[in-house]
Amino acid sequence: MNDTNGNFSSRLSRRQALAVGGGALLSGIAGCLGETNASPDDDGPTAVASFFSFYDFARKIADGTSITVENLVPVGMHGHGWQPNAQVNIKVNEADAFLHVGPGFQPWADRIIQTLEDDNVDTQLINVREGVELVDLAASLDPDEEGVGEQQGKDPHFWLDPYRAKTSVDNITEGLVELSPAEEDTIRENAETYKSERLDQIDADYQAIFDAAERDVVQLAAHNAFQYIGVRYGVEMRPLVTNLAASGDVSPGDMRRAQETIEEHDIRYIANGVFESRRPAVQLMEETDVEAYFPVTPYAGVREEWVEENWGYEEIAYNINMPTFEVVLGNKLPEEAGPDGWAEEWRNFQ
Repeated sequence: MNDTNGNFSSRLSRRQALAVGGGALLSGIAGCLGETNASPDDDGPTAVASFFSFYDFARKIADGTSITVENLVPVGMHGHGWQPNAQVNIKVNEADAFLHVGPGFQPWADRIIQTLEDDNVDTQLINVREGVELVDLAASLDPDEEGVGEQQGKDPHFWLDPYRAKTSVDNITEGLVELSPAEEDTIRENAETYKSERLDQIDADYQAIFDAAERDVVQLAAHNAFQYIGVRYGVEMRPLVTNLAASGDVSPGDMRRAQETIEEHDIRYIANGVFESRRPAVQLMEETDVEAYFPVTPYAGVREEWVEENWGYEEIAYNINMPTFEVVLGNKLPEEAGPDGWAEEWRNFQ
């Protein structure tokens, strides 16, 4: 931990004991966990994140400092439904800070936090959701299916709105300043740059896409994790799957509503979650005039090729979500959207 002068000092003896017992094991599983911004010479404090988006924000904010940021969620896994093993608990215990999405969203993170508190482990807790104004769950969703602690019945996916995401950047910034006070100037400068030059630009570019659209309805062949996009830019997100699992067969009522939407708005292309079942999208194509589905993601996980390209929130917005919204809103044909080869790569992706 850092002392009041910003110097890096030793951790609790409990964590030292965990390191002795689990260090070899952790080194063996490091490749199975998520990404890290560490370099071979890093010996400063470590912050671990329970969710990809906030790992990405934190590594941008910590750039040029001694702080190492690690993503706990393995590549290819969705940050919400994933259940970690015991080694992740060790990882958090050994960390100097734990970035989490607030109570109620990731039960496994809540359990880890409770254990930290019960055992008096001094891992610093950084709640990225602090002070964020949440909207009500979409009417199609059951409040019992997904809650956020004391704000039961609220939609937790706030980070899809770049404006609200800026509040999480502020929360991370304050946490990292507390973690490494001597590097406060760099941390705050990075955060302000990221908000003004990245998130504000993403917000403006999303706004341009939705302003250009004649249609104000997006048909999703997935669960509705995208309501904040709709709220921010004045578009209605209509999920085919009205529960949060987005797996298995679609109910007749869901299919009927989707068929009516597709016919009413002359929809030819729909959006489907990258980390969700393909079956609902395929079923929708079989039973309507929809020609193809294209990818969207709530930034909850990453594919191996995205890690290889060092993609973060910004790159996923521009290479995955924005091209798809251009297509499903009817602004562009698939061949006109995204980088070269995008339509061929992502049409009816597997």
